[in-house]
Amino acid sequence: MSFITLPDWLLAIEFVWVVVIAGYILTERRPPLATLAWIVSLATLPLLGLAVYYFVGPRRLDRKRRRRIIVRSEKRARDIPATPNRASAVDALGLAGSRLAAVAAGTNQSPPLNATALDFFDTGSAAYDAIIEAISAATHHVHLEYYILNDGVVARRIRAALIERAKAGIKVRLLLDGLGTSRLGGYLAPLRDAGVDVARFGPRMRPGFVNFRTHRKIVVCDGTTALTGGMNIDDCHDETVVGAAHAWRDTQVRLRGDAAAPLALAFLEDWQYATKHVLDGAEYLPPLTGAGEHLVQICASGPDAHPQSVHAVYFAAITSARQRIWISTPYFVPDESMQTALIGAALRGVDVRLLVPWNSDHRIADAAARSYFPELLASGVVIHAYGPPALHAKTVVVDHDAAIVGTANLDNRSLRLNFEVVAVCYGERPVTLMADMFTRDLAMAREVTAHELTTLSIGARLFEGAARLLSPML
Repeated sequence: MSFITLPDWLLAIEFVWVVVIAGYILTERRPPLATLAWIVSLATLPLLGLAVYYFVGPRRLDRKRRRRIIVRSEKRARDIPATPNRASAVDALGLAGSRLAAVAAGTNQSPPLNATALDFFDTGSAAYDAIIEAISAATHHVHLEYYILNDGVVARRIRAALIERAKAGIKVRLLLDGLGTSRLGGYLAPLRDAGVDVARFGPRMRPGFVNFRTHRKIVVCDGTTALTGGMNIDDCHDETVVGAAHAWRDTQVRLRGDAAAPLALAFLEDWQYATKHVLDGAEYLPPLTGAGEHLVQICASGPDAHPQSVHAVYFAAITSARQRIWISTPYFVPDESMQTALIGAALRGVDVRLLVPWNSDHRIADAAARSYFPELLASGVVIHAYGPPALHAKTVVVDHDAAIVGTANLDNRSLRLNFEVVAVCYGERPVTLMADMFTRDLAMAREVTAHELTTLSIGARLFEGAARLLSPML
């Protein structure tokens, strides 16, 4: 048997390549397994590995264009009342709630702020009506940021409302993710003709932006009314368009008052990042009034921030829970820390429930999720498989202290790669409302059993195992 002997000069080039690329990867300080995997891939398959790393691998975002907004957000944080001392926080927010508030504030988020109104919507028709109502009532500006906008009945209703406001002299801005939206020229043309400013958050397929995109769904009107949640602008959420049997189950929240300010700021940061245009002044961030009986804390995170705020808040919610932690998520692909937290909570007697779809619109993610079920079930976690129709809600109920609703799924893409936002709503009323929604959803779900998983075919289990290998990218 003969072996191919490489010339010394080629070995020297290979040695220098490995040293340089290893040094570069090591300076990024990523998880050890991911670091080792990238080094081995780039060393053994230089051309292919470099192409994969360049197009879909981890890349740092240029934060220079956001510097002024970040500075201004820090100034605003100094103007916001400080988080109350520990004793009063426990009285106002509960034990789990106070811990959540402290964790979020520790990741450079605003503390809980007052809201004069706090409303949840669990149907698309009600949520879209609320969005159009807010747009129609705006007197200074309307800001929308969406991951997906699909032309259809809902999109055209919202477009009509935006055009009406723009023609009335109200400034309207629409920020769309470059990857999540496509072929909207015909839809966007009337908006632009009416004076609406339309921008993309990153180009559609430019290298480095495949993994860094805005998954946020934000509506802000006059800086004092805001909505967020899991719903994109898409007919699939509206039961009056596609029928109740087919409408995706999702949750949206509407805030009025001071609590809208961090959502307004999140949009302003993203708009500046996308357009280089700074929007400044009290018209966009009105002074806080302290009015309102509801307490809401907005957590906005993305790959340009460390630590990732939403990941930290979800982890804190699970580890702080003493009675219950009820989670709805369409894509459940936990990292090791999140899985361990769920298992630990169940083992210490917390009522841990997961509501997930058995079949979503992402077959690989579904298979990866099922690969985690055996360990969770063995520890006492109760898993409910929802649907049909599809489940798209991203919510968490923590004891009787906090209810979380937002855009982030319980997967690596949402918690580490995408720009996301969640609203942590404190107090008995939002928790009761969210818990009631969760309980109603169980009527559309069935409990997953360990025996059921053992009856899956060998092909299905092999597919689950293979899908699990892709978990960091899902």
